[in-house]
Amino acid sequence: MLSKKSLLYFQLVLSMFLWGGTWIAGRVLVHTFSPMPAAFLRFFLASLFLLLMCRTIQGSFPSIKRQQVLPLLFLGGTGIFLYSWFFFTGLQTTPAGRAALIVACIPACIAAASALLYKERFSKLRVFSTLLALAGVAVVIGDGNPLALLTGGIKAGDLYILGCVVSWTAYSLGGRSVMRSINPLCAVTWSCVFGSLLVLPPALASGMAEEILEARFIDWFCVAYLGVLATGLAYLWYYRAIQSLGPSRAGIFINLVPVFALALSAMLLGEEVHLSLRAGGAMVITGVYLTNRA
Repeated sequence: MLSKKSLLYFQLVLSMFLWGGTWIAGRVLVHTFSPMPAAFLRFFLASLFLLLMCRTIQGSFPSIKRQQVLPLLFLGGTGIFLYSWFFFTGLQTTPAGRAALIVACIPACIAAASALLYKERFSKLRVFSTLLALAGVAVVIGDGNPLALLTGGIKAGDLYILGCVVSWTAYSLGGRSVMRSINPLCAVTWSCVFGSLLVLPPALASGMAEEILEARFIDWFCVAYLGVLATGLAYLWYYRAIQSLGPSRAGIFINLVPVFALALSAMLLGEEVHLSLRAGGAMVITGVYLTNRA
């Protein structure tokens, strides 16, 4: 039998594997669905799954107090609405493995923001490692030449994926505050419900009804994967880890996502892993490790 702490770490690693697969599933979905319809289907299904889980585990549907509505709307707006729009829009032009490597700088960003907002210790080593992780992202985006960002600019798809970094950092730090008064399952459930409601109007305006009629079997499989496994279960496990370990220590596991994503994208999508991806990815992962080593 696994101890409670071992089970927590196992669930974290499994969450990262599931999130590694989201880049492949998302890459498949964008061939049929535009960003907002894909996001709505994912999180609507996740909301139904989580509400059923609440009913099964707690014996009732989750309730919240009036003062908790705005914080939960913030989680739905950042971790669901904004992240999803950046995620699916970026994947229309950015390969799955490349996108996952850019997002790998999230733990360093969470650590930096935690130091500013929650006065967490931020030593010279953390400053260096955070800069190293960001430099690695620059190597990936610049195709091996970070200085190219100053002359050629950033590709539109990469810029959207950087939006994922900002929105997920806000979601992680917001979750820490919310879970002082609400349990992780309830927090994730309501963030998905509110996020789905925010996504619905632009999804309908984007022609969701027509796209649903054109969806293939593989599209519905990807929606089910994203909604039930990569959102319903993985978000819950991640928030439990934030509650137990804090955002910085839980966030370090996100550096496993690009490892899984690169392997899966190479196997399932046939994407090439260029030297710039390997070098930049190594810098990102090393920086993230050093940021959270203590």
